[in-house]
Amino acid sequence: MGYKIFWTDESIRNLESIISYLESEWTEKEVNKFKSKLSRQIELISKNPQIFPVSQYQTRLRKAVLSKHTTIYYEIKNNQIFIAYLFSNRMDIKNIK
Repeated sequence: MGYKIFWTDESIRNLESIISYLESEWTEKEVNKFKSKLSRQIELISKNPQIFPVSQYQTRLRKAVLSKHTTIYYEIKNNQIFIAYLFSNRMDIKNIK
């Protein structure tokens, strides 16, 4: 049993955008592989949220690199985890608030 995970509206929009892009560019097998990798990473964060480093750009957030293209930013608050952003590494990091 791990920490309870909550997705912010922003992170849900990010995920929808990423999945939409992947579905248009990748095969279904590759999209499912990404989804599986994301699920495993979220489970790891839930079980051990301190495992990933604090973001140097926004110190309230932790940074979990999912792939060379995607990073998960999350916040630990009151024994709960809030997924703040699913960030495409092609974007400007200064957009993280």
